[in-house]
Order: sequence, then C-alpha cells, then structure tokens
Amino acid sequence: MTDTLPSGLGPVLFVDDEIDLRLAGEQTLSLADLTVIACAAATDALTHVSRDFPGILVTDIRMPGMDGTALMEAALARDPDLPVILVTGHGDVDLAVKSIRHGAYDFIEKPYDPARLVETIRRALEKRRLTMEVRALKQQASSHNTDPIASRLIGRSDVMARLRAQLRAVANSDTDALIEGATGTGKEVAARAVHAESARAAKPFVAVNCAALPDALIESELFGHAAGAFPGANRARYGKFEHARGGTLFLDQIDSIPLPLQGKLLTALQDRTITPLGSHEVIPLDLRVIAASQQNLSEAAANGTFRDDLLYRLNVVTLRMPPLAERREDIPGLFQILAAKASAQHKCPVPPLSPEMLADLAARSWPGNVRELRNAAERAVLGLGSGMDAPVTGRLADRMAAHERSLIAATLSAQNGAIKATYEALGISRKALYEKMQKHGLDRREFRNN
Repeated sequence: MTDTLPSGLGPVLFVDDEIDLRLAGEQTLSLADLTVIACAAATDALTHVSRDFPGILVTDIRMPGMDGTALMEAALARDPDLPVILVTGHGDVDLAVKSIRHGAYDFIEKPYDPARLVETIRRALEKRRLTMEVRALKQQASSHNTDPIASRLIGRSDVMARLRAQLRAVANSDTDALIEGATGTGKEVAARAVHAESARAAKPFVAVNCAALPDALIESELFGHAAGAFPGANRARYGKFEHARGGTLFLDQIDSIPLPLQGKLLTALQDRTITPLGSHEVIPLDLRVIAASQQNLSEAAANGTFRDDLLYRLNVVTLRMPPLAERREDIPGLFQILAAKASAQHKCPVPPLSPEMLADLAARSWPGNVRELRNAAERAVLGLGSGMDAPVTGRLADRMAAHERSLIAATLSAQNGAIKATYEALGISRKALYEKMQKHGLDRREFRNN
C-alpha cells in the first residue's frame, strides 16, 4: 500500500504479533479507507518511524521481545508529537493509563469495537496531519531560501494564493501600489514582502503611520525641512522620502493626510521630486511608494475627503487584504503557528489544540483579523484563555448559518477536501453534506493541498 491517501491522512502502523488479530485489524482499517502498514514485531514498525513519518502508531502492549510500551518510548524519542494508541488486554489497563501520562495518545481495550477503533484512529490521524502541516508552514516561514511573499503571507485558501500572485507581480515591477484592507489584515506585512521580493530589497524600507503624525508636522516628516524653516528648526532635516531613497516608502493610513498636503504629495509622486519645507532646492528621488488605507479610497474621493487625482496616481495597482472571515480555512494553521511563536517568545508550552477547538476558532468572528488572532494565541499560551467566549452579535438564523458554514469549511480543510472523512467527522450523511456544501457555496477542491 502507499504511504498516503488522496484525503491527505497518513498511514496507520498497526503492530500485533498475533497474525489473526493483525489481519483483522488491517481489514477493519482498510474497509474504513485507511492506509495500513501491518507489522508483526516492534522492530519492524520502528523502521518506519521518524519525525517525517506522516502517520500514527497503533500497537498491542503484550508482545515478545520489545513490547508495546517500549515501542512507544522508542517512537516518541524520535518524535514526541507522534500519536501512539495502545491496544490492551483487561489486565493492562493500569499500565495503559500510566502510558497516557508518558505520552500515549489513547488506549483501547480488547475486544474492541471496530467502529471505536476507527474513530479513535481518525482523530489521531487528524491531529498528526495538523502537526505536520504546521511544521511545514513554520519551516516555510523561517527558511531563508523561501521567497519573502510565501513565507510572510501564509495560508492555503484561494484568496491568499491569488493575493500572493498579485504581490509577486507587483514586486517584479517598479510601480506604486495601493493596499486596502481592514485593521489587522497585514497591510504592512504585504508591503514589506513586496519590498523584500523586489530589486529594491537591499535599500531602505521606510514605514510612516500618517495617522500618528500631528497635522503641523506631516509636511516636515515627509519632505524634510531646511534650517530656520519654522521656530525650533535649528538645522536641516531629511524627510521620510529622502530616507527611503532607492527603496520603498510605505504610507499607512494615507487617507489621514490633510487635503492641502495631498496636493504636494501628488506632485512628489508624479515628478519624483520633493522640495523640503523652507527650501527652494528640488531633490530628485528614486523610490517606490506603497500606500495603505483601512477605508475604500474611491468612496473617500467621492465624498470629497480624498483627492481623486491622488487616488488615480496611487491605484495603478490596488491590492485588497482579505479579512479572516474570507479565509476561515486558514485560521487553524495560522493559530497554531502564532501559538508556537508565542511559546518560543514566552518560553511557555503550547496548550493542547484539538481539531474541535480549532474548528471553533475558525467559526468565530475576528474583527481584529490576524492581529486579534495573534493576541488570542498569546493569551492561550500564557494560560489566560483565548477570548473565545466573546459575545456574538447578529440575527440567530444568520449566526447559525455562518457557524455551520465555518464548521464545514474548517472540517473540509482539516480533512484536505475528503468528503467521506468530512461527513463522518461531522456525524452527518453524505447527502446532507453535499446539500449543505451547495447551500453555502463550498467546493471540496478549494480545500485540497496542491
């Protein structure tokens, strides 16, 4: 048999020295569409176990030579996150319970119900798949050989794949760009990724939060000033435009710039020159400008709060950062990565994260988006809870429909788009799952690994 299934679930290492029980277990799991690697001895099973092994281990305890508990210890020494399920006789229950405290995932007593065996194994395989996926994402994020866009904007959803392609296209050009998106969606992260992927990567990336600058100082901060330009200006000072020469200037919350100054900004963008405050010297510039806004600037221009000619100059390329509500299938993996980062920062262990908990996270509203998700992960690592009990607003029917869609999407994501595994995990029929997917506009192909 192959080591992996189209569903994305890894194989089951099934170890039992009794041939009849081994064949019965292998048949039970095969009928459940699970890949099985049957072994008669612990030493045979260990040849398959490594940190990269995508499956789980199911082993009888009482075996000649190396028994099941010794096999578990050897396997966990190679990978402490490997789920190990112990199959016990009646007299071994106390031993199995002790093994749980030493790292076993679960235990099942003989004679076991085949349905319970399959259910327990599926849960363990889902846990293993999530572990392997998070490891791959963390490796991608930390790899110096990975392109900056893929490593900084993580997510398997279609909307994120399209965004990465757009960012890559912008990075390969030298055009200015506008990034729109709600708070916490990662506008500055996207801008930094474009800069790091571009030919300007070796030059400065200068970020300016326009909303944080007092109106009286914005012009001086952006364009610089000559000595004596205003009271207190005892010496000449470079502005952000000059600091970013050769690189990228990121203007966050650009809609906060007062209308009178927007005209001077337009001139700077069109002519690629600036004139410092109090000076007559025209300074040429070579840089890319990326602007960002939480609001729709087309609406702001229509309302007269933003110059339409400046908008036209900026939006040669307009990128939209999707909120988490549009990429719920990314939430489980993102939360685990953020929790792992918080764990490393605070030197605290990551709390157990069950598939059910991750599905609940995916169903929740995240108005603060990735920033709020990061805070929740940090609270969870610090033992302060994740804030998941925050009140939810809206009509009951709409909330229930959104929750149902999110649970189905999260389960499809966890099962890599596998229909059978999804309807079994949700406890519904195949027909009911298809009807609900059609109702909510879900396509299984959107949840498969590439």
